[in-house]
Amino acid sequence: MDWETLWSTVSGWITQTGIKLVVAVLVMAVSFALINRLGKRIAEKHTSRIVGRKQDKTLARAIATAVRIGLKLLVVICLIGYLGLDTSGITAVIASLGVSVGLAVNGTLSNIAGGVLLVITRPFSDDDYIEACGYSGTVEDIKLCSTKLRTVDNKVVYLPNGKLSTSEIVNYSEKPLRRVDIVFSVSYSDDFGAARDIILSVARSCPLVVSEPEPSVCMDKQSASSIDLLSKLWCKNGDYWTVRAYMLENVKTAFDKNGITIPFNQLDVNIKGQ
Repeated sequence: MDWETLWSTVSGWITQTGIKLVVAVLVMAVSFALINRLGKRIAEKHTSRIVGRKQDKTLARAIATAVRIGLKLLVVICLIGYLGLDTSGITAVIASLGVSVGLAVNGTLSNIAGGVLLVITRPFSDDDYIEACGYSGTVEDIKLCSTKLRTVDNKVVYLPNGKLSTSEIVNYSEKPLRRVDIVFSVSYSDDFGAARDIILSVARSCPLVVSEPEPSVCMDKQSASSIDLLSKLWCKNGDYWTVRAYMLENVKTAFDKNGITIPFNQLDVNIKGQ
């Protein structure tokens, strides 16, 4: 092949296929940037409209993600047709790759299916406090394959949606009120009726404890060295830990002032002589 034939071939490719390829790359880059911006605008717009409705906010993010992925696939398909590629061969390659990739990412596909199931069934939403898969914390984001959880000590845990969708989930934020159960132990030599009245008095003095349902205290167990009194208080979800700390501190102080003792395990050791 002489130089003139080679140059003619190269120039022909540049003026036809090369230019189309450059145009396709530029169109894809610009289109992807616009689609990402459009998806972000959609998510922000819908989120601003539904402030306070956590479930709808989660759904709006999922819809924005699905729109971005769908539009990008549409752009790629259109560019393939613009370049004039043979789609039959591409279809066969995609089909074979799909089988192999499907086998390789079986866990990922189950996580995606789990994410779709979580969005549809909505056992929890953003900002809910949940317990699942051995972890408890506040839901920060429900992604396509995993759910982002922030624990009380500010750790971030990513739970796979496939496992999460099939496990037991405890949602502490779904109901507006939550019950605080605390067991207080007193000695057998003390007046357990007086101890019960003290616990009730402390509970009623806490401004965060709701009056309806009323606080209650009852004997829960007669243990080997103590009488266990179970207190049941109701408060708002966000006040749970504050109420619990308030009760533990103030009941201990009130017990000390009124001579109520909290028993502890004791061990007597007898040493035998020769």
